[in-house]
Amino acid sequence: METQTPKKSGYSMPAEWEKHEATWAVFPHNENTWPERLEIAQKAYAEMVAQISTGERVELLVRNERIKKLASELIFAHRFAVKENVRFHTIETMDSWIRDAGPTFVVNRKEKKLAMVEWIFNAWGMKYEHEEPLSADKIVPGKLNEILKLKKFSPGIVMEGGSVEVNGKGIVITTEQCLLNKNRNPKLKREEIENYLLEYLGANKVIWLGEGIEGDDTDGHVDDIARFVNEKTVLCCMPDESDEKNYSAMAKNKEKLVKAGLKVMDLPMPGKLMVDGVDGKKRRLPASYANFYISNAAVIVPIFGVENDMKALGIIAAAFPGRKIVGIRSTEVVFGFGAYHCMTQQQPSV
Repeated sequence: METQTPKKSGYSMPAEWEKHEATWAVFPHNENTWPERLEIAQKAYAEMVAQISTGERVELLVRNERIKKLASELIFAHRFAVKENVRFHTIETMDSWIRDAGPTFVVNRKEKKLAMVEWIFNAWGMKYEHEEPLSADKIVPGKLNEILKLKKFSPGIVMEGGSVEVNGKGIVITTEQCLLNKNRNPKLKREEIENYLLEYLGANKVIWLGEGIEGDDTDGHVDDIARFVNEKTVLCCMPDESDEKNYSAMAKNKEKLVKAGLKVMDLPMPGKLMVDGVDGKKRRLPASYANFYISNAAVIVPIFGVENDMKALGIIAAAFPGRKIVGIRSTEVVFGFGAYHCMTQQQPSV
């Protein structure tokens, strides 16, 4: 571990609802991630970018000039999009999951400085390495820092941004299923991983949940199950009892959050969205309303054309008074096994 960690240097990761300077994102382009669905996913993503642009800059990575042209057409087809708030950067990425492959931004409020933490990205335990190795996106933090030229902290461990959730006041939530998985950091003990989280996110306490939702190929990322909405309140996914596996896992997670002294609000789940896997067997998609993104102007929520959409939007709206709540149909987006929180990374204001 570095001697000068973010915490020792006065840096910490702010809560997502704190003011952003910008949002970093990667426009979807990978046909393998969205086979026969890429066009619909791109349209949904363009709507998200347009909504975010009404309150902050969007620093949008595009793979090439063709994707840049397509992205521009789709985003600015929304008349409310703010053109001067969308900046394009031609960087050859493999996929769109910048929350996981990209850096985590930390702030020193006293000195009004921004820095980044560059984790090691190994594509969720070396998954998806057969055709286009997604672990190649480990270059993303370095490419961003060629633009930003920030102080960079490098802990030298495997970690993804979607595996942690912070309240900006010293608490980190994560899951045992992900960060204790032997496909990440097999030589590190729980206490060592916890210390990395505290030092590199500038926190004082880690709350360990158990498992994530069924169908999540990230091994249980927390941003699909439990999200802070203020310093002491968490929205926690709670499916109905007919969803036996998720109900049991989420009930245990809720109990741990309550025991940690947090106020917990139930967030419904959209139900089982099933697709045919490459082996011909049905596979569940990790559809979750918790994978929302909090931008300066709006909360972008994935919805799925099901009964619980309106209930979930109402609960999220109550948790974020004063922010516009935008539900974007995301059945095709989540076919890629992620949604809007996975596909964004906030750059906080200093």
